[in-house]
Amino acid sequence: MDDFHVIDVHNHVGVMASTGIQADEDLDAQLVVRATALEKRGVAQAVVIASHDYLRPDGIADNRKVNDQISAWRAQKPGLFPAAVGIVEPLNGERGIAELDRCKDELGLVGVSFHTRLQGVSLDSAWVRRYLQRMGEVGLVPFLHSIGESSAEALWKIDVLAGDFPDLQMVVLDAFSTFEQSLFLPHVADRRPNLVFDTALAHGVGFVLSAISRCGADRVLYGSDLYSTSSGVPALTDILADLLASPLTAYEKSAVLWRNADRVLGLGAAARVTGTPT
Repeated sequence: MDDFHVIDVHNHVGVMASTGIQADEDLDAQLVVRATALEKRGVAQAVVIASHDYLRPDGIADNRKVNDQISAWRAQKPGLFPAAVGIVEPLNGERGIAELDRCKDELGLVGVSFHTRLQGVSLDSAWVRRYLQRMGEVGLVPFLHSIGESSAEALWKIDVLAGDFPDLQMVVLDAFSTFEQSLFLPHVADRRPNLVFDTALAHGVGFVLSAISRCGADRVLYGSDLYSTSSGVPALTDILADLLASPLTAYEKSAVLWRNADRVLGLGAAARVTGTPT
């Protein structure tokens, strides 16, 4: 791992409504725990994403608070967290458009995450489409969760969206989460060059290597879903060590581990990374 800079594009942080964890937990303590976990894994930087598992009795006010919190996380350790991703709820309708603008202009977020099985809509809903259109206009990157068992966020729906928004680069999270979807993924990638896929929840590195063999290393980003408040998947499922031990070339490994994230999200990592194999 010492030979490769590693950026994890899939780190959820925030309140867990399903477990009753309170929002006023000590931020400094949480940052220490997360930084320690990343260092132990050999991860140099992580993109932090707000948790979708939060209570929202006050609607847009709760949504705004979540985005304020994820922006504050990034601000505390910008070297460790080069970018943050917020949430805009489709059920907030027109108010969500204003929140997208605030995420970009006031909070400095790089993207917005959709996890529609937790948001009460389907990925192909009218308001998701409205939000994607606005995100393309203001320069926010969509992060689309695609848990294979959920019809609300099935990969075929992302396939359709990518075709309808061909100029909008989108990051697809958790697409390797089932065997069937892992086999379908390379075919979607072939058709939709505006999609890139993270490695989170993969059932073994073989599925990831198969996708890279067909579509190229520039289409895959390393993501762990570390400490996700909704998946409950243990850390042992992470495939970083297997990627490093794989027969990929040094350049392909560096593409998956950090170069692609740097390119898609504009992190400026290339200017900071030295000694990385090319």
